[in-house]
Amino acid sequence: MPFIPHTENEINTMLESIGVKQIDDLFGEVPKALRAGELSNIPVGLSEMQMTQLMTERGAQDGRPLCFIGAGAYDHYVPAAVWQITTRGEFYTAYTPYQAEASQGTLQLIYEFQSMMTTLTGMDVSNASVYDGASSLAEAVLMSVRANRKSKSKRILVPRNVNPTYRSATHTLVKGQNIELVDIDYDKETGGISLDSLKAFEGEDFAAVVIQQPNFFGSLEDVDAITDWAHANNALVIGVVNPLAMSILKPAGLWGGAGADIACGDGQPLGAPLSSGGPYYGIMCCKKALVRQMPGRIVGRTVDEEGKEGFVLTLQAREQHIRRSKATSNICTNQGLVVTASTIHMSILGAAGLENAASQSHLNTASLVEKMCAIDGVEKMFDSVSFHETVIKLNKPAKAVVDAMTEANIIAGFDLSEAYPELGDAILVCATEQRTTKEIDQYVSALTKALGEV
Repeated sequence: MPFIPHTENEINTMLESIGVKQIDDLFGEVPKALRAGELSNIPVGLSEMQMTQLMTERGAQDGRPLCFIGAGAYDHYVPAAVWQITTRGEFYTAYTPYQAEASQGTLQLIYEFQSMMTTLTGMDVSNASVYDGASSLAEAVLMSVRANRKSKSKRILVPRNVNPTYRSATHTLVKGQNIELVDIDYDKETGGISLDSLKAFEGEDFAAVVIQQPNFFGSLEDVDAITDWAHANNALVIGVVNPLAMSILKPAGLWGGAGADIACGDGQPLGAPLSSGGPYYGIMCCKKALVRQMPGRIVGRTVDEEGKEGFVLTLQAREQHIRRSKATSNICTNQGLVVTASTIHMSILGAAGLENAASQSHLNTASLVEKMCAIDGVEKMFDSVSFHETVIKLNKPAKAVVDAMTEANIIAGFDLSEAYPELGDAILVCATEQRTTKEIDQYVSALTKALGEV
């Protein structure tokens, strides 16, 4: 909808109706010392053409480097049709479906999204999303503390190989409720969590155990054994999952004998471009028994009094709908536009398309790692099976190597020295289905040169 400014006559009519002579009088209660006054340093406004030229110029500064970085956001192919359809006015301007009778299209789309997510994760129910992957883990932690009636503690076991950004954000969001995140160290040989490390916590009271699959290092965890251990110790299981990986890996709902209790993560791999950092959205699914503790909205399918199929908001556990003290979350949202893109993306690719994208990503990373490790001074850090990213150890300073490859217009990977200093000079590399053999060879050549110059 275009912006139509008020005319002078309309402004004067409105001021007259409320008994004010001028707009400045509306701000009379604000002390003069706090008013901005004249904004003399604001430049003269640009025309539409000039603004387009300026923003195009600034956008070009990001460049189009070859991307071999993952660490939670992935450079997957997004069919052109996805965002062409997503940005149609019917989707682009629809914020939230408060009036079911006027929002059937939006409600049906969310319902289809929820159905797809439960299929991917093997869970019973899905909500309509939360802010991002990090806040979805925080919400899952809060949810597990509320839902686990067998636990009297507010302690959560969180492996150190869970995405460090997720761990940091979760701590920030739950510490105010005195919830303690207890670290579990990873195995230095495999990068995964061993049952031996869990045995040290046997008999202790924990509300939940977090498992990331694949973990932050790209390695695959023994999710069956960890899930069964957690349930045997009366803890719920929170699976932090890559939804694309779930198309070829065992879904969270089938882990161990009883499956994970909650699955969360970021939906970015499903049709959301990197976009210099977002917007993305968080996924959240759970077992039916826990559904009333799930934050956000859940759309359901029903029939009206005439027997016609319709869609409605079945559960709305937000503070906007119920008493604030009864809300399951006061920070959840519906990232409707990106959810729309993901639904269209999954519909276009279908199950076979998602599997192909995941499988090709795995193969490309295997090829990249094999060629990298043929270079002197480069080796694989962990002896484990990985999905589509892997930790590589270098014999030169990781930051200097990454910086040198940036000069060659290649994003070489994620420097792990700050988040995991014990790994030394190591980088996390990723190759999605978009990377060609030529691009992988280009990366290897640039890395060889960088190692010789650093």
